[in-house]
Amino acid sequence: MPEGHTIHRLAEDHLARFGGRPVRVSSPQGKFSDSAALLDGQVMAGVDAHGKHLFLGFGGTGDTEATGWVHVHLGLFGKLGFGTAPAPPPTDTVRLRLEGGGHYADLRGPTTCALITAPEKQAVHDRLGPDPLRVRDDAAGDAATGAEAAATGADGEKAWARISRSRTTVAALLMDQKIVAGVGNVYRAEVLFRHGIDPYRAGKDLTRREWDAIWADLVALMREGVRHNRIDTVRPEHTPEAMGRPPRVDDHGGEVYVYRRARMPCLLCGTEIRTATLAARNLFWCPGCQRR
Repeated sequence: MPEGHTIHRLAEDHLARFGGRPVRVSSPQGKFSDSAALLDGQVMAGVDAHGKHLFLGFGGTGDTEATGWVHVHLGLFGKLGFGTAPAPPPTDTVRLRLEGGGHYADLRGPTTCALITAPEKQAVHDRLGPDPLRVRDDAAGDAATGAEAAATGADGEKAWARISRSRTTVAALLMDQKIVAGVGNVYRAEVLFRHGIDPYRAGKDLTRREWDAIWADLVALMREGVRHNRIDTVRPEHTPEAMGRPPRVDDHGGEVYVYRRARMPCLLCGTEIRTATLAARNLFWCPGCQRR
């Protein structure tokens, strides 16, 4: 399932290609045909993203004036791809096709693709936790210069209020979209490693300093993920070039410390990376660097 940085990147890509202009909307598969007919020819008024949810606004001149929103959740199997005109004939797996401004976008296999109203959109936001990528620009900075400001903002505070009272493992809490939105398996594993935190520690056993550092790191790492469209979590001194090691070869790309490195030696201490199933997802950690 795509993590939050991918969804925010897709929002930016839609805005760049279709924002502020009339868009042809169709549903070759047929499951979105009635809604597509209502939207066809309307202006894409704005885009939004919250966690793993993408919103495409239609019918206004700005995102606050959109009269309808296409709510997309890719789930485990959804795919969104872009191309330049002329668009090829669509296959019968395309749930939603957008065309305009010399570009097209095809959506296939999403868990959710629905036309919703502004109040219904707000209801989705209300049930989600804070998203590190929605932190106010005036409160956030990179990990070196602005971490403390980002971590003490209202968003981090809201998540801390729930985490600090919970007996659930911090690994499970980070994946709970009602607590922190947008964090997936990769960011979960990597941010806990970067701060030396055992994934099985209870949320209530985290210190406030530890949580502030985790939140600030998520803000910085996920912004880099949007910028580069991939997840890189190793610090400069641990890159392949700095360490004289081969680069990672993996379909997911990006340099990481523990994710999908089970039974391989830790890049820092040499301990074998462990894996286990937690809440139906694979967990990765280094027992040497992440001690209880």
